Amino acid sequence: MTIAITHAGFCTPLGQDAHTILQALYQGDVQHMVRRSQLLFDRDAIVGEVNVALPTIPAAFKQYDCRNNALMLKAFESLAAPLAAAIAKYGADRIGVVIGTSTSGIAKGEQALKYHQQHGCFPDDYHYVQQELGSSALFLRDYLQLSGPAYTVSTACSSSAKVFASGQRLLDSGLCDMVLVGGVDSLSQLTLNGFDALESISDSLCNPFSPQRNGINIGEGAALFTLERGRGPVLLAGCGESADAYHISAPHPQGDGAVAAIEQALSQAGLAPADIDYVNLHGTATMQNDAMESHAMLRVFGEQLPKCSSTKPLTGHALGAAGAIEAAFCWLLLSSSNAEHYLPRHRWNGEADPQLPRLPLLSEPYRHHQPLQHLMSNSFAFGGSNVSLIFSRGTM
Repeated sequence: MTIAITHAGFCTPLGQDAHTILQALYQGDVQHMVRRSQLLFDRDAIVGEVNVALPTIPAAFKQYDCRNNALMLKAFESLAAPLAAAIAKYGADRIGVVIGTSTSGIAKGEQALKYHQQHGCFPDDYHYVQQELGSSALFLRDYLQLSGPAYTVSTACSSSAKVFASGQRLLDSGLCDMVLVGGVDSLSQLTLNGFDALESISDSLCNPFSPQRNGINIGEGAALFTLERGRGPVLLAGCGESADAYHISAPHPQGDGAVAAIEQALSQAGLAPADIDYVNLHGTATMQNDAMESHAMLRVFGEQLPKCSSTKPLTGHALGAAGAIEAAFCWLLLSSSNAEHYLPRHRWNGEADPQLPRLPLLSEPYRHHQPLQHLMSNSFAFGGSNVSLIFSRGTM
């Protein structure tokens, strides 16, 4: 069954519109990576922060009021008209919602706990639902007055990549005629200090695939998409999922699970490795992840590796939202907005790790010689939850 990604909405550190985001990707713009205090307990942190006015959550939905849902609502703004038309066409019970997140509104919970320590009670505007992992999908469902399936996927860094496979299944099964999928995560002390406890936070701009790489920068943001059966400007060509469960936080050293996900995506898309024009790498800049991914790429693509880059030095690692944000970049690259055939620049120190297979990273601004046809995006998470997505050019 052919599935089209008919519309997309963005709320990212790079911007909220196609032109701004594409220019930032092409130039490798890192100005959106900022140093912030009061996130890590003992020092400042470099993070990818969304710096734009966010919509107010209506009072009727106060139990969902948190920055996480406000980021998602900002991304939804450009989808409001298409969703209204879809409700009129399909009915509210035929539209599903699947959202990926890892933070939900935990920052609201952090603030509430601090208030409780000082006053012995929680503030009036705190509701536990704000920090429940399932609240993002439920908020969007209730806000749009939909009655189709609605649920949240939370599998760490693969969360909002897996929603595409979930949406695909809802359409294939006939349960839905449209599925609103995407991801959202927001900055919080919990996640930053958790990764810092794992010695995975870099005090400088992250440096994927360099021998000097020493960890991630955390980011935030949201991206939403509408999936429908049939043709469209961008197609969801293939979804590959695996769960190698090698270790609770470390990837399989040779990338067995990653290879399985990539090969499954290629098989579903009916494509050969040589058909892929570009890969948006997971590329977190941790020692083990970059080593695993480079080995996995070599195992699948051999010596004919496609152009590739990690966009995490530009946005930070948005954790549960990373898959959706990087899918948004692929959607934009394939869209009519990318008439110049831009590809995202890989920002790093330019020194490749001699211990790893050499990847053709786009260290300089790069324009593809012809319209892009097939792009891949990889997302690999704790616990060996691996996803590879393939997006293809459709009918404009």
